[in-house]
Amino acid sequence: MRVWIDLANSPHVALFEPVVRALGERGDEVVLTARDHAQTLPLARRLWDDVTVVGGPSPPRLVAKGSAIAERAAALARFAAAARPDVALSHGSYAQVAAAFAAGVPAVTMMDYEAQPANHLSFRLARRVLVPESFPAAALRRFGAKERRVRRYPGFKEELYLAGFQPAGSVRRALGVADDEVLAVFRPAPEGALYHRGANGRFDALCATAAAREGVRVLVLARQPAERRRYARLRSAIVPDEPLDGRTLLAEADVVVGAGGTMSREAALLGTPTYTLFAGPLGAVDRALLARGAMRDLRTGPLPALRPRPRPFEPIPAARADAILETVTGALAEACA
Repeated sequence: MRVWIDLANSPHVALFEPVVRALGERGDEVVLTARDHAQTLPLARRLWDDVTVVGGPSPPRLVAKGSAIAERAAALARFAAAARPDVALSHGSYAQVAAAFAAGVPAVTMMDYEAQPANHLSFRLARRVLVPESFPAAALRRFGAKERRVRRYPGFKEELYLAGFQPAGSVRRALGVADDEVLAVFRPAPEGALYHRGANGRFDALCATAAAREGVRVLVLARQPAERRRYARLRSAIVPDEPLDGRTLLAEADVVVGAGGTMSREAALLGTPTYTLFAGPLGAVDRALLARGAMRDLRTGPLPALRPRPRPFEPIPAARADAILETVTGALAEACA
């Protein structure tokens, strides 16, 4: 197969790296497009030097956002017409799904959040829809995903690339964080995303509270330059300009406080004490982590005490990734048939 993978946001690089590797090992060809948004492009170019850039940052206003999506879909359709892939794959890249449909290319879309309004488009146009086992069946019906086109994978999509991971080196040491200091990683909300329109004032307040505590080093993984400038004013805060080894950072952190989704789930699955401040409706995958005690709800109440923690690290079994990968590659083959 000639598989076209679109990387529309930063987390997609890590998600699809094992997929690209597995497809290459079995003789399939992969072509990649990436949106120059957040850290997506620099992360992608660390792994692949043949990524085609299509589209840029998403504008804040809803009308402008819709226009940008339409323009990117048109550009992706032109790419598909020239590249002639057998199948398209993305995680919720509705621009790619629309472009693939226009170009007559069967599409496979992954999604793990049932409150994403663009599911109405991608679930109807895709040949296969891949969701976690916890994804509500009612949401699939509401978004127009016919049962025969849905494939469910076990666990969490983050396990596809976290399984077997072992920390390499020490991000703490590179950042100058002492062993007796608490490293608290804060991840802001995806402001402006279709599923999260506004800012999260509670996140900013708790971030400032943590930064003011003695013995606590707050590291803010900002999404945009304006955020980096805003959080850099906090006392003792670390606000990196360049992408870090995110998995090692989350494994070494003493606590992670997230107002988004993916990074909070990564931290929870790696065994780091994790708190969610997500302002929108919590997805089924997050509720599952809350139910098992791997994640805690911090949307109300005070910031708890932040203390150093022991760091025994237990890798996620490779079998979990194998099961998800089998679902993905199986769906690609079905879409081409």
